[in-house]
Formats: sequence, structure tokens, C-alpha cells
Amino acid sequence: MTTGYRRAADYLSSLLAESDLDELAARLRPDTGPPSPHVPGAALVTPEAVERRWQILPPSIEREDLLDARTRQQMALYGHNIENFIGTVKLPVGIAGPLRVRGLFAQGDFYVPLATTEAALVASYSRGAMLISEVGGASAMLLNEGVSRSPAFAFASLEELGRFVAWLLGEQESIRQAAEATTRFGRLVDLRISIEGNHVYLVLVYTTGDAAGQNMATIATEAAVAWIREHTPVPPRAAYIEANFSGDKKASVQSLQSVRGRKVTAEVRIPAELVRRRLHTSVEAMVDYGRFATVGGVMSGTLGIEGHYANGLAAMFIACGQDAACVAEAAVGNTRMEMTGEGELYVSVTLPNLIVGSVGGGTRLPSQQACLGLMGLAGTGHGRALAEVAAALCLAGEISIVGAICAGEFTRAHARLARGARE
Repeated sequence: MTTGYRRAADYLSSLLAESDLDELAARLRPDTGPPSPHVPGAALVTPEAVERRWQILPPSIEREDLLDARTRQQMALYGHNIENFIGTVKLPVGIAGPLRVRGLFAQGDFYVPLATTEAALVASYSRGAMLISEVGGASAMLLNEGVSRSPAFAFASLEELGRFVAWLLGEQESIRQAAEATTRFGRLVDLRISIEGNHVYLVLVYTTGDAAGQNMATIATEAAVAWIREHTPVPPRAAYIEANFSGDKKASVQSLQSVRGRKVTAEVRIPAELVRRRLHTSVEAMVDYGRFATVGGVMSGTLGIEGHYANGLAAMFIACGQDAACVAEAAVGNTRMEMTGEGELYVSVTLPNLIVGSVGGGTRLPSQQACLGLMGLAGTGHGRALAEVAAALCLAGEISIVGAICAGEFTRAHARLARGARE
């Protein structure tokens, strides 16, 4: 994380052109004056609590932009999803599709809701989705499931640690029972151990039914850690419920190689004539570009090789009530493009970290429930299908963006849709 000498010098010169060093330094010193009023009401979502919060906000803000009549009517529904509630933010929602999916769990044509402020995004994913549908759909297969938490324990020595691990290996059934007692749907399916000096990291892996399962795994792990601390013959010097080893909400090599959430792969074959007619390029050009993109990704040190999974996943996550921060890990994966022996374009995507669910969390909110509903994927029984649709959506986006770059249309599409009508 270095900065070049010339860039640093230019930046300093630009600062000193407006202020001297003493004034700049003064800006960085603590201000010991009284802070602004605290936000009242904490987790209360009532008209009275919301009104008290609005009283401390600038009067220039138009309240109806955040607290419109519909939001006031439904505010009680947000009580389990937000603190210090003052209203809702509206984002434009478009639909990409039809996207035909032929999965183990997702079957049919889907119009996928995407909430975004980025013009050209929905158009791109919709173009890829329609092309996939035209050739019979994307084959999609859920491969694995598992949401993890990584508690850690510190000991005075390797001897203490060794005695602890020896005891722990005989207690996996008791640990499982303690964890699963907190949940109706979660199941502890794996417990892995990693040792570093006199510290031991555990990775507890859960299946979580139709929920994304982050909170479910956290609560279950809290119970497991409490049981371990109560029963171990070698008390740890310190214990933590999460020691940054699970890959939670960050890209990691571990989750790329295994699973965190739901692992899905999807593929499609597109005849050369359709590549030419719909994408205005050739199979050869797209495969050649894929090689460039792979080498570029390796040289830049990316985890996985893909074009823009994050675009589609972020828009879908927001629309469908998923945890948007999980895009940090969900957008890690691999795209592969090849020419088949018949001259067709073969494209596959593999995403090992799709943290998605059809129940729980933000899926219960009115707009998000409606977005899941328009795909027929709201509620119990649809978590796995939602993951397969998400993978197929990423497949559509990869086909479209590579086609646009190869056809020389990438910049023109953004200029026309994102800027042309406004400037």
C-alpha cells in the first residue's frame, strides 16, 4: 500500500495551496466540545420514537423523501431489521429476463429483480438472460452448502493446547448438540481445527435450511463455545466467538476452495450464429478475450477469475432482502469460456460463496418479499433455487459484458444509457 513519490508530492502541494501546515494539523486535532444530540429510542420503531429522531435532523431535509405515507403505515415491519429508524430509501428496480434456468432446484423462466442506480446494468444482464433462454436455458447445479463461524482459543503453551485438542476431538457430538439446541433448522455438519502456536482456531460449519443463516450460525456457535468453556479440563486463557478465520463478508482463499453459503455452478452452450447475431462478435473473439482476462486477473492478484459478478449480485441482493455486505465474498468465483468441437461457445460460472436465503433477515420486508414473490421464490423451500438463479444471473452478465467488449460496444452502451439522455 505504497504511494509514489511524485503522486505524494503533488498531493501535498495541492493541500498547501489552500492552507498552511499548521492549519492542516489543527483540523486533525480532537474537538473536545459537546457532541451533537444522541439518537433517541435505539431499537424502537414507533411513531413517537421516529418523531424524536427527526427533531435532531436538519430541517432542510424533506421528510417525505424518507418517511412517506406508505413507510409510516408499514414502519412496524422494520423493527427486527434496523435501529434508529427514520424511514426508507427508494432505489429503482428493473427486471432482467426472461432467464430460463434448468437446475436441480430452480426450474422455469425467471424475471429477476435488480435494484441499482447504475444505468446499463439491467440492460446488460437482461440481454444475457434472453440469449440464455433462447438456447434452452442455463443448466445450474447446487454443489455444496455450509455457513461457518470460527471461534478461537488461547492457551499458555503447546502442551495445554494439545491436551485441549485431544479432549475436544472426543466431544464433537456434545458440541453438536449444544449448537443445534439453539435452532430448529441449523445443523452442525463439520468441525475443523487449525493450530497456530498456542492458539487453536475452530471452523464450525452449518447447514441453515432456506435461510442465509449468518445469525443462526452465530447464535449456535455462541452456545457451542459456552459448552466448551464450561466442560473443558484445560480452561483457555481467552476465547472468541469469531477470530476472522471463517471468511465472513470478505474474499478469502479458503472460501474460494471450499464453500461458504451455497456453492453453485452453471453452464450454457451458444451456437456461433447466435453469438454473431445477438452479441455482434464471434466465438473465437470471446474465447480469446477470456484468455486475456484470465491472465489479467492472475497478474492483478484477484481471487477467482470473473468479469463482474458483483454488479448482478449486489442488485439482486438489495432487491431480494439479502445481506448486501455478503457480496464481498459471494462475488468470488470463476468464469470459463471455450469453443466446443462443434464451434459453439461454452460458458460456465462457479460461485462457492452464495450467501442467499428465501426466509429470514431482510426477506421479510414488504418490497423485498414482493421481489422474491415475483420470481416465485419467497418463503420456505426456495433457498437452494434462489442460489441457482443467482448463479445463472451471473452467467448472463458474463456473456453480455464479454460480448460487449469484444464487439466494441461496451463504452458506447454506457455512454448512451448512463449519460446520453442527460448531457
